[in-house]
Amino acid sequence: MAGSATWLERVRVPHTLVLLLGMIVLAVLSTYLLPQGQFERIEHDGHTLVVAGSYAELPTPKPVSPLLMLTAIPRGLADSQDIIFFCFIIGGAVAVVRKTGTIDAVLGWVLDRFGSKPGLLVAAGVTTFAIGSSTLGMSEEYLPLVPLLIALCAAMRMDSVTAVGIVMVGCGVGYGAAAINPFTVVIAQEIAGLEPISGAAFRVAIWFPFLLIGAHHVWRYGTRVRSRPEASLVFGLDAPEAAHADSTPPSIGAVHVAVLVVTAASIGLLVYGIAAWGWYLSEMSAMFVGLTIVIGLVGRLSADDTAKSFCSGAAELTTTALLIGFARAIKVVLEDGMVLDTIIHGIAEPLSTLGPHLSAVGMFAIQSLLNFFIPSGSGQAYVTMPIMAPLADLTGVSRQVAVLAYQFGDGFTNMMIPTSAVLVGMLGMANIPFDRWLRFILPLMVKIWVAGIVALVVAVSIGLA
Repeated sequence: MAGSATWLERVRVPHTLVLLLGMIVLAVLSTYLLPQGQFERIEHDGHTLVVAGSYAELPTPKPVSPLLMLTAIPRGLADSQDIIFFCFIIGGAVAVVRKTGTIDAVLGWVLDRFGSKPGLLVAAGVTTFAIGSSTLGMSEEYLPLVPLLIALCAAMRMDSVTAVGIVMVGCGVGYGAAAINPFTVVIAQEIAGLEPISGAAFRVAIWFPFLLIGAHHVWRYGTRVRSRPEASLVFGLDAPEAAHADSTPPSIGAVHVAVLVVTAASIGLLVYGIAAWGWYLSEMSAMFVGLTIVIGLVGRLSADDTAKSFCSGAAELTTTALLIGFARAIKVVLEDGMVLDTIIHGIAEPLSTLGPHLSAVGMFAIQSLLNFFIPSGSGQAYVTMPIMAPLADLTGVSRQVAVLAYQFGDGFTNMMIPTSAVLVGMLGMANIPFDRWLRFILPLMVKIWVAGIVALVVAVSIGLA
């Protein structure tokens, strides 16, 4: 991959906000250049599904005007309000925990015991996040852990790219090769008319190779940064606040233990709430607000100190909030201009002329491309699976393989698309420019894509059903 790194180093991508604004402009232009049309939609169990074969062009096209393009940005911010406010609250809560000195004390304890074993941090971290995404469909829930990982990696002489890599690679592998993810696998199989969680044995089998590929990529990069700090992709840039750990961290005391117990109990409640009660961003945000108040009391902080720390931590994520809103505005423009269905129809239709193996690979490529426009896993399932399932029947591909191709396209590509709220949120927290992240993740994506193609060809060959 040395050649890839060489040409990637010559790529200069603007600030992520500029990049997203340019994509919004391209989305507006597409409403003038592409025919406008839409599929018919029906309601099914409270969800909207498209009707396969129902695409029709609109008789009177209405392209999106430049003025509407500008309004798409605040509308994108409004549509993303749940995750934006979740980020603000996470930033505030983490800042309050840090104010108690608990994070620095824990970092000191971890470094005393594992400071010489960064490989263990990478392996355990990527595996843990991959398991959470594969089983519970976790992604946004990882945002609170990013500052802690940044601080831990910095203390181990690794950089913020390594920290975000541990989370995003684990999340991407977990989603892409998910065994029982309720937000992708279960929904897609239901739409395709398959038994829930069927074919899990094959997905578990391929999950391990993908995990090894991802963990090795992060470990190799982190090791290189440890030995040569100038090899860091963010060398010379301002480090995020979380990386500035106390050079002489305090010993763990009674207050720190109390804060840890409360925080651990809250995380346990969070996981249970997601699994048992269907919690999502609003409920999780409320839990972190409550955690902030309790941590302030347990950590013996005054009300003013708690409030100031919370506001300071939330303010650090303003850029992150803007990135998330701008990313969502792209989809707003495509939907307003009635070209999103046109794009889906146009790239899915050629599959009908291919054989089973090439059709499966083509589905993977199409789902990867569509994930740029529809980064929501469940949203992509509701839009694309009603089309892909009957298309699979026509091309000799089993519907189980069509679901697998959807998983690959949705999950793996989330590691690199700038329209993913989770990715741009984490990059914003870590102060990582998108072009620097691209240099890190693109070589891995090539390996993942190749492995994904092999897995799909094997699935077709063995008749996965």
